[in-house]
Amino acid sequence: MPKMKTKKSAAKRYSFTGTGKVKYKKQNLRHILTKKSSKRKRNLRHAGILSSDNVLVIKKRLLPYG
Repeated sequence: MPKMKTKKSAAKRYSFTGTGKVKYKKQNLRHILTKKSSKRKRNLRHAGILSSDNVLVIKKRLLPYG
């Protein structure tokens, strides 16, 4: 049985924490920032944690060796 390949696009977007949660960078912080409030931009800076429903999909299909 050959090794499973990691989906490189997913590997660039997601990473795992020490406890096995999936971490990602939030969207909407690249351009057209003038109309967004400071509070909204500040909250988008921090990493997001993926819900537990989607963690299994990421681990099994996209990042099998993560």
